[in-house]
Amino acid sequence: MSKIKLGIMYGGKSAEHEVSLISAENVISALDKSKYKITKIFIDKSGKFDVNQLSDLDVVFPILHGPNGEDGTIQGLLKILNIPFVGPGVLGSAICMDKNVTKRLLIQAGLPTAKYVVYYKKLQPPFPYPFFVKPANLGSSVGISKVKSKSEFHPAVKLALQHDSKIIIEEAILGREIECSVLGNENPIASLPGEVIPNDDFYTYKAKYLDPEGAKLVIPAPLSPALTKQVQDLAVTAFKTLCCEGMARVDFFLKGSDLYINELNTIPGFTNISMYPKLWEASGLPYSQLLDRLIQLAMLK
Repeated sequence: MSKIKLGIMYGGKSAEHEVSLISAENVISALDKSKYKITKIFIDKSGKFDVNQLSDLDVVFPILHGPNGEDGTIQGLLKILNIPFVGPGVLGSAICMDKNVTKRLLIQAGLPTAKYVVYYKKLQPPFPYPFFVKPANLGSSVGISKVKSKSEFHPAVKLALQHDSKIIIEEAILGREIECSVLGNENPIASLPGEVIPNDDFYTYKAKYLDPEGAKLVIPAPLSPALTKQVQDLAVTAFKTLCCEGMARVDFFLKGSDLYINELNTIPGFTNISMYPKLWEASGLPYSQLLDRLIQLAMLK
């Protein structure tokens, strides 16, 4: 049987460029080389890459975090070229990248999420301290600040505006951080949930990708069977509501018995300390088999 010609796109014009490199390295090392002929498609920090490498591929696995990769742009290019690709399509990717649009659709669907406002120039702090200031279109906790006092507000806004022209200010849900992986196209399934216990104020970029001691990952999360099912059901519902396909990691806050959807990551990390593959491994789907399944789902779309 001939090998599947698989392109791995990584790097990219994003603040999450380095994370992409680590994720891609892990994915490539875990792929079954007897099944795939792998073409590495590196995108530099200016956004340049050899488009010719896309010719004659059966499927592409974009491992590109953040804008210019996870936001529907690369997905649109691959769609035009009629090349199947892993993960959500143009619409789902674009929706989930924009935290404002994500929250509006979650609220419209009656799904629980934290209160928030979109930043305007003369806005005063809209919530009691603490609250979060976030770029609207970035992931991996880049540019995010937890604001605990008036003196921290404007520096947090300035930092977020370095990464995006639109930012959101979100109430802090002081509770547990729960994550759940979703896999599938028309009939997606959810993994066992996991819990993140950060060693800092929140789950920072460093803790997510660079520091194995930056957070404790508890897999599976110590939840009751009923609450576990509620997390899984909400994760699948949010996945469908936001027009996702293939994969996403759904992040929650749990305050008492109340769950709040924080965000969906349509190209979650695939480093050796990333939750998405770890949750599926705990659910009975090892890393290499997970990659096989994601590629199969891409080719079925």
